[in-house]
This record gives sequence, structure tokens and C-alpha cells, in this order.
Amino acid sequence: MSRRRKAEPLPIPARKPFSARLWPRSLAFRVIGFSTIWAILTLIVIFTLITTLYRQASERGFDSLLSAHLFNLIGSVGVSESGQLTGAPDLGDLRFSEPNSGWYWSVEPASEGVHGDLHSSSMTTTIPSPTVAEVPFNSSFQRSYSTDGIGDEQLEVFESEFVLDAKNRAARFRVMGNKTELEQEIATFQGRLLTYLSLFGVGMIAINAIAILLGLQPLRRVRNALAQVREGTAQRLDGRFPAEIEPLANETNALIENNKRIVERSRTQVGNLAHSLKTPLAVLINEGRALGGAKGQLIADQAASMQKQVDHYLQRARVAAQRDSVVYRTPVTPLVQRMVRVLQKLKPDVSLSLTLPAADIVFAGEREDLEELLGNLLDNAMKWAKSTVAVSVTPAAAGLFELSIEDDGPGIPEDKARDVLKRGRRLDETKPGTGLGLAIVADLVNEYGGALALERSTMGGLKAVVRLRSLQ
Repeated sequence: MSRRRKAEPLPIPARKPFSARLWPRSLAFRVIGFSTIWAILTLIVIFTLITTLYRQASERGFDSLLSAHLFNLIGSVGVSESGQLTGAPDLGDLRFSEPNSGWYWSVEPASEGVHGDLHSSSMTTTIPSPTVAEVPFNSSFQRSYSTDGIGDEQLEVFESEFVLDAKNRAARFRVMGNKTELEQEIATFQGRLLTYLSLFGVGMIAINAIAILLGLQPLRRVRNALAQVREGTAQRLDGRFPAEIEPLANETNALIENNKRIVERSRTQVGNLAHSLKTPLAVLINEGRALGGAKGQLIADQAASMQKQVDHYLQRARVAAQRDSVVYRTPVTPLVQRMVRVLQKLKPDVSLSLTLPAADIVFAGEREDLEELLGNLLDNAMKWAKSTVAVSVTPAAAGLFELSIEDDGPGIPEDKARDVLKRGRRLDETKPGTGLGLAIVADLVNEYGGALALERSTMGGLKAVVRLRSLQ
């Protein structure tokens, strides 16, 4: 029993390099992606710069406020003859009156002969200070440091030792500000800034993407125009294009025109060659037959073989010439229906069934080539079928379609499947034919970059499956 003959695969695209897989091939995606990344980086830099400047300005203002309160406190406190600290400082900020508000001031003795202490009403308990060894005073007898407050808030402390009278009696003055409030204000500002910059960034990226897509619109027009040329509905790229794309359109039109000239020149040369060889070969055949005998028969047979070979290679040359063209399209359904009707009339004793897709398929090639291919396969099936031949056309993968022709004849043995595709090779000399049918089919399929498979049909005979390219 004959088994399926392995079909020659269609060309497999080369594996993309890593960089191509990492970055999509879409130009719009790349431009929008790069511009989006640049916009995000820019907004991050702007956010960092603004928040840094705001923090620096806020901290300077905070320190200036504490320093001003400290000098105001120093100016509001004195010492009595007995050494008692005196004064009723009013720093002009109600937060120094609110218990545990995080804003405090205190005055403590710093030398002998001074006693008592003063503090703000907001300060309900003593707040320790580091030793001079831990945080030394500067040359102006001032120092600043951070410490924990009464309510676990973070405090910024400005401290100074100041001589109160001529007896060199000194006191230590401290003004404490709630640094946690400052951090909260900075965090609030950062949150609002982040929201505004995010909205601005989204809008900027959207506008940028729209501008890029609109700017690339002419390329889509070029693509659509090329698709029309490929499908055969147009002969060239028509329309007005931007100055940057117009040279591309002009070069493409020149390439199309040059391609058409090459095809026409090839066809002309093929026709001239066929015409020039037709008469000499016919004369050789006739003379061989007229000469008679073994030599005459040999001359006639060899001349006929030459004629077959010339027809075969001229056919291949014509297909190769038009294969590079971009303007050929052939609707498959009407052509198959017509071929089936013709062969049904020629072989009325063979039942011929036809299965077609709901939507018509367009073959990416010339009508004559599809007729030649289908005609050879149908002729072969009708020749060997006992009573039934089935033809079907089905869409395959994207850009492909399958043409299947099977019969209920004897089929082809597995070890002979390759032989029938060779030129002039016949498995049964009792049937009329030249032995070129399947070879021509194989060459046509190969020229169009398709695949041919010879399988065992469920009907018992041969099933030929051809896969070719289609236009979307």
C-alpha cells in the first residue's frame, strides 16, 4: 500500500536576531516607544529637580524661622539680681501655646548664679539635649540638632548660650520646631506635583503618539498603493506624497516599470525561440517519418523528444519570468469550475465532484499557469480513475490555499512516487501520454514557491495535494 509522499516545505523565514525580537519591527512603535521613554525620563528629572529645590527652600525657611524665634527668645529673657530668670517671651506663634504641638522653647541656666527655668506652655515635659561632646557649639555658641519630641514627632532644635548681664551670667536658649510637619508638607507637595506631572505626561505622550501616527500616515498610503499593485488593481503608485517619501514612490514606480519591461522582453524572447524552433523540429519529425526504417524512426522520436523538452523549458522560462512580477492575480473558483466542466464533457463516464470554499480565493500568479497545473492533474486523475474523481479547493495557512485532486484508480506505489515527477518517466506504457504532466506540475509548483504531495487517497487511488500562495 502506498504511503504519503513527503511534501517539499515552503521556505521557512530565518530566525530573527535577538535585537529584532527585543524591539518590534514597527517603526511607529519604536518612535513612540523611544519618545515615551524620553518623556518619562524627562518628567522624572523634572520631578526630582523641583522636589529637591522645594525641599531645600522649605528647609532654609524652616531654619530661618527657628533662628528668628531663637533671637526673639533671647531678647525677651533677662536675669534678676538674685539670679532668677525672668521674662514673658511671646514669639507670635500660637503653636507654642498648644500642648505637645511639636513647637517648644525653653530657657535654662548655663552658668553659676543663675537658677530657675522658663519654657513654653506647649512643652509639658522636659526634652533632653545631647551633650556638648556629642554636638559641640560653633564659634558663635550656637548649635542645631534633631531629636525626638513629646509625641514621637521629629524636632529640629536651635540652641544657643547667651550672657545675660555684666556678671557673665549665662543661660541656654532652645527653640524647637516640628520637623515632621515640614516632611508632611514636602510629601504633600510631592504627591500633588507627581499627580500634575503624570497627567501632563500622559497628555504629552498621547499627543506625541497621535502626531507620530499622523506623520507616518503617508507610509500607510504607500503600503496600500503597493498592495493594490500587488493585487493587480493598479499599475503604479499614484497620489501625492510628502517630499521625504516622494523619492521612494518614484523609485518604486521605476522598479515596477523596469520589471514589466523585463517580463515583456522575456516573453518576447520565449515566443521568438519557440517560433524559430517550431519549423526545424517539425521538418525533422516529418523527414524522419518519411525516411522510414529504424533510422527514420530514431530521428522522428528524437526530434519529438526535443520538441517536448523545448516546450517544457519554455514553459519554465515563462513562469520564472512572470514570477517576479507584482501585478498578477487569478480568481481560483471560476477557473476550477470551467476546467471541471470541460473535462466532464470529455470523460462523461467518470463522475467528477467539486468542493469549493465559501469565499473565492485569488491565486498569486497567472491564469495560464494555474490552468496548466490543474489541467495536468485532472487529466492524470481522469485517465487513471475507475469511476470517480474528487476536486477540492480549501484555504490553508495565512496567504496559502490547497488544491486537492484524488481518484479511485490504482494509485502510485511508494517507491515509484518520486519517479513519476521526473521528465518523460511513465509507470504504465499502456496508457497514452508523454510522461511530462506531473513533471510540469512539479516545476510549476516549485517556481511559485509552493509544495506538491502525492498521497494515497481514501478512495483507493492517488491524491495530489498542491499548496500555493494566495492574495489576501
